[in-house]
Amino acid sequence: MRSVVLLLLGIQLVYAGKHSLQYFYTATSGLPNFPQFVTVGIVDGEPFSYYDSNIRRETPRQEWMAKSVGEDYWERNTQISIGAEQSFINNINVAKDRFNQTGGVHSFQFMYGCELDDGTKRGYMQYGYDGEGFLILDKSTLTWTAPNDQALITKKKWDATGVEANRAKAYLESECIEWLNKYVDYGKDTLKRKVSPQVSLLQKTPSSPVTCHATGFYPSGVTISWMKNGHDHHKDVDLGELLPNADGTFQKTSTLRVTPDELKKNKFSCVVEHQGKTKTEDEIRTSGGESVPIGIIIGALVAVVLLIGIGVGGYVAYKKKTGFKPV
Repeated sequence: MRSVVLLLLGIQLVYAGKHSLQYFYTATSGLPNFPQFVTVGIVDGEPFSYYDSNIRRETPRQEWMAKSVGEDYWERNTQISIGAEQSFINNINVAKDRFNQTGGVHSFQFMYGCELDDGTKRGYMQYGYDGEGFLILDKSTLTWTAPNDQALITKKKWDATGVEANRAKAYLESECIEWLNKYVDYGKDTLKRKVSPQVSLLQKTPSSPVTCHATGFYPSGVTISWMKNGHDHHKDVDLGELLPNADGTFQKTSTLRVTPDELKKNKFSCVVEHQGKTKTEDEIRTSGGESVPIGIIIGALVAVVLLIGIGVGGYVAYKKKTGFKPV
């Protein structure tokens, strides 16, 4: 289980872009208490659909999704996921054979998605095995990149015809965007809301680094920068990862490494920009010996739980289906 948790922590959710739609597929082996097959759909960082090989049913994960589509949607996607389930399980066995493996914990991954940012379309599709890259779509050349020798068989086969790459590109740039727009419209009250961040400067002790903590904001796009005596300051700054909060908002940190003498002689300010608004904070609060704000700990735990729910997806033989999973 430890290796799976480490593997899951290697996956990063993509919140970039004004609006984004992502799917994560999972095939695992060697985990008796974990589903062999899982899919999760995510729009703008919010999980909205879920299926696994234990429940064998596509289910909504947002109230707005449950209200927006009929039973035929869930039945159709359930049948497609059931049909894909055996393919995923077979694919992980093929991968194990190629890597000369028998027992142990293993996973095969499939991740794809599209983004729409002020009319600009982006898309990606990639496969992985045990947390490492396996096949990655290059949309510019319509070929597949194989980071290891075990994937070369599939790469050569797919590149020879170009069918897989062309199909993927067409889906990512057209159908995926269409469904992204639908989902954003379905959940507009949630996905289009704007919540400004709360900003605080925290320091454990006078000799500790200073952390700028922005939390409770939505959507996820935020910029955190520092100023020293009214001028931009970039030295000795570490930007933290974007983390989800339990209420669907986000948080992010930026840490400034500075000596007590520098703090005494200069004025440092944290500047947070979100949705065209700017907040500046320069009052440092001592966290009373707490090394990490509790909100950051909770955010990290939420991220881990979400990643475990998402898992990592794998699906090499998706061409056996009549098309991509309807999203």
